[in-house]
Amino acid sequence: MSKTKVAVIFGGFSPEYTVSLKSAFSVINAIDKDKYEVTMIGITNKGLWYKYSGPIDNIPNDKWHGDEQHLTKVLLSADRGGGLLMFENDKVTSLPIDVVFPVMHGRYGEDGTVQGLCELSGIPVVGSGSAASSLCMDKIRSNNLVASVGITVPKFVSFEQIPTEAEILEATAILNLPVFVKPVKAGSSIGISKVEDYSQILVAVKDAFNYDNAVVIEEGVVGQEVGCSVIGNHDLRTGRVNEIEISQGFFDFTEKYSLITSKIHVPARIDTESEQRVQEAGKLIFRTLGCRGYARIDMFLKGDGDIVFIEANTIPGFTAHSQLPKMMKAAGVDYPELVDMLLELALQVERGQWYG
Repeated sequence: MSKTKVAVIFGGFSPEYTVSLKSAFSVINAIDKDKYEVTMIGITNKGLWYKYSGPIDNIPNDKWHGDEQHLTKVLLSADRGGGLLMFENDKVTSLPIDVVFPVMHGRYGEDGTVQGLCELSGIPVVGSGSAASSLCMDKIRSNNLVASVGITVPKFVSFEQIPTEAEILEATAILNLPVFVKPVKAGSSIGISKVEDYSQILVAVKDAFNYDNAVVIEEGVVGQEVGCSVIGNHDLRTGRVNEIEISQGFFDFTEKYSLITSKIHVPARIDTESEQRVQEAGKLIFRTLGCRGYARIDMFLKGDGDIVFIEANTIPGFTAHSQLPKMMKAAGVDYPELVDMLLELALQVERGQWYG
């Protein structure tokens, strides 16, 4: 039997470019080469697409796109069944692709753009489709939808253009300090500021507008920061719940990828009943937002037992040591098995086995 052809797409025109390289390196290593034929597609941080055929060790250190002898200019055809178009020696050839595994975090990758292109091409995608991917990146609309099914969300206000300081102070009068100022569509805590004094809020808002054309200001939540990994299309399973222990500040980009002063506990330091409630909330949020394949749902567990939604990550950090894979490992699913499971879930959707 011929092998299933999987294209792993990494990089991208996003501030989370370097995170993508590390995740993709782990995924490519873990894919079962007896079952799958892997094509590596790298997108530079300037947005140029290449098929990369060189050593995978050049991916995490960002040397892959300097290896010209192993680069072929490509694009993904929008024609149904067009596959990958390759431009080489004044010729255009096509390479069939059975499934795409996008390992791109943040904008122009996690936000539904690549997923939409694959949907036009008729190629199944690992993870959520374009609609759910876009919705989960939008902190305002995902908050509103999750709140509609009875799950608590933080109090928040939003702006679609840079406000004056007076406008900010008037709008945020309903919020208690500290507040978190966030780009509406960004990941890995990029552009987020924790504000504990109103004198700092205008600077934080202007900084967030560097990353998006809309900004949300959320009231801080007091509680344990927990995460839930959800896997599946219709029949869902979860990993063990994890807990982020913060010694100072908040879980920003530096802490997420270096853990200088923070710790991640897997499983979380909560009782069994609380863990089950977090897992059920995670599955409800996953379904409500239309996710499929996998996602990491971030929440707070308050002292009174209330669960507060923070965000849903449809392409979370994905090295073997990242949060979602570690939560699944604690539940008995190791990293290569997880990667294989996600590819199979994507192919089930294409074969009409949504409920399989």
